[in-house]
Amino acid sequence: MFNKVLLPVDVNHPESWEKALPAALHCAGPGGEVHILGIVLDLGAAVISSFLPQDFVQHAMEDLKGKLADLADKEVPAGRPVEVHVAHGHVPETILRVADTLGADLVVMASHPPNDLQTILIGSNADKVVRHATIPVLTVR
Repeated sequence: MFNKVLLPVDVNHPESWEKALPAALHCAGPGGEVHILGIVLDLGAAVISSFLPQDFVQHAMEDLKGKLADLADKEVPAGRPVEVHVAHGHVPETILRVADTLGADLVVMASHPPNDLQTILIGSNADKVVRHATIPVLTVR
């Protein structure tokens, strides 16, 4: 069993947590912690950011934290230690940074089925996390 399991999810896509959340809870066992992470994507371009309200990221993070708390309340059995976290950035880098900050000893995340064109063009977040992680990563399909 693992002590701290990080579970990155996209609350707008249930396939990111429907199978991964039960796996994370199982890997944490009765005494481990599950940390659910939501990420507000870094839009990466000043041109795009200039069209958004100045406090867009802060509001998006607050909204996401509420949605993650609702997800945890609905999907995690009562009495299980679960914490929700929100971060901002590029998905793979943010997952690795948060895992390190928390001292996680396992990352559990969903992975979509391979799509050659999409993988060639933009790559897979799960693939990048697996490739660069210093701790075990369990990918769930």
